[in-house]
Amino acid sequence: MSRPRLPSLIALRAFEAVGRRGSVRAAGEELAVSHTVVSRHLQNLQRSLGVALVRAEGRGIALTDAGRLFHAEVTQAFDIIARATTSARPAARPTLNIWCIPGLANRRLLPRLPELTGPPRNWDINLQPTLSHPDLQRGEADAEIVYTEAIDTRGALMAEELVRPRVFPVASPAYLARFPALASLGDLAKAALIHEESTEQWERWFALAGHPEPVTLRGQRLWHAHLAIEAARFGQGVALANEVLVADDVHSGALVEVIPSSIHLGAYQLVALKERWDEPAIVALRAWLKKVLAA
Repeated sequence: MSRPRLPSLIALRAFEAVGRRGSVRAAGEELAVSHTVVSRHLQNLQRSLGVALVRAEGRGIALTDAGRLFHAEVTQAFDIIARATTSARPAARPTLNIWCIPGLANRRLLPRLPELTGPPRNWDINLQPTLSHPDLQRGEADAEIVYTEAIDTRGALMAEELVRPRVFPVASPAYLARFPALASLGDLAKAALIHEESTEQWERWFALAGHPEPVTLRGQRLWHAHLAIEAARFGQGVALANEVLVADDVHSGALVEVIPSSIHLGAYQLVALKERWDEPAIVALRAWLKKVLAA
């Protein structure tokens, strides 16, 4: 009996990522394509199969009953392919797969990567800047670097706080020359604020800074911390940044701390499986990250 015609492998990858990540945008980020491309793959796959695999739910999507069953089988198939690929490849240099939030990866880790890839370790490094979280138990990454308040380590994960940086508003000298009256929290709340994904981080900062009442904030949203910092460097407004990401810019004078404060909103943390926590590669990675972030 001949094998039935299979759907597009690319469409199956997109569907598997959507089901695992829970959103089209997160799947697109993982696959390095736009969310519209992922949506098109989903539509083509459903048309090919003649069955609805996803449905709208609130502002996102969810798998249908048929989609959940199909996703479980597709996931197993990709796991089998991954294991077969690993077995078929000849022995190679060790590869350390690290998923990391984009701002830290771009502004602090990238310049120092040769310390991991060169002697004496001679590792291959796969550094993936992303806001998505890998499935460490499925081997999608060896470790993850996140910026958060706390990690739930009651299950299979282990986490260690690397640094808890101070968070403060920054702007370029040119912007402050145009708007010199930013002397109070009230003045700052009315300024051109630059946000990441939402206004939540600024709202938390204002509350911790002691602003007497809730603020209604507006301004451009750039999703990633390093983009918000670059926009501030270009004189487009005031960004909220932490000292790990902007220490060099503040030291050089490219950015200026607008209002002095001593506020912390989270910490950079390394996450890996408990069963791998004491492996030499994870131990070396932890030591390297502490050295880089302490510099």
